[in-house]
This record gives sequence, C-alpha cells and structure tokens, in this order.
Amino acid sequence: MEASIAIQILPKVESTEETIRIVDEVIAYIASTGLHYQVGAFETSVEGDFDTLMTIVKECQLIAINAGAPGVSSYVKIAYRPEGGVLGIEEKTKKHQH
Repeated sequence: MEASIAIQILPKVESTEETIRIVDEVIAYIASTGLHYQVGAFETSVEGDFDTLMTIVKECQLIAINAGAPGVSSYVKIAYRPEGGVLGIEEKTKKHQH
C-alpha cells in the first residue's frame, strides 16, 4: 500500500440531522469504492493507491454538495510513500480496539 488518508467532511448546513445525513452519504460512497476503510468519531481513514485516494477526496466534496450542502469544509491527512510501506489502519489501531 502506498497511501492512506483520513478525511473529515463538514457540510455547511443548519441542523445536526442534515450534517449526519450528508456525512452518511459520503461514507456510503467511500464504502462503495471497495477500499479498506474505518469510520471514526471525527474522520474516516481509507487505504489505497495515491491517485485513487485523491479522487475520493474530490468526490467526497462533490457528494456533500450534491446531497444539499451549499458549502463544505474538509480536513484531510495524507500519508504517502511511492515505494509502499505506509502503516495501515490495522497496524495503527489494533492494539487499541476493545
């Protein structure tokens, strides 16, 4: 694996219910990619190749807008090693799962 991202989508909407609905649509899209991912309380982590992950980052913005958000802010963390060897989700979190 050459890359992983953590993405937090913050739709600019009025209600908590709308925020949750839109974020759920974004997460459903991420799930549909078939890549390994993990949803956290603040962000979703995804593993894969760099180009695919950058497309996912872009699409997450568009999905939020198409779901009804007039605007969206996102926070993205990217780990990238072209030769591979990026630590995976399991490696980072397994010992902390209960």
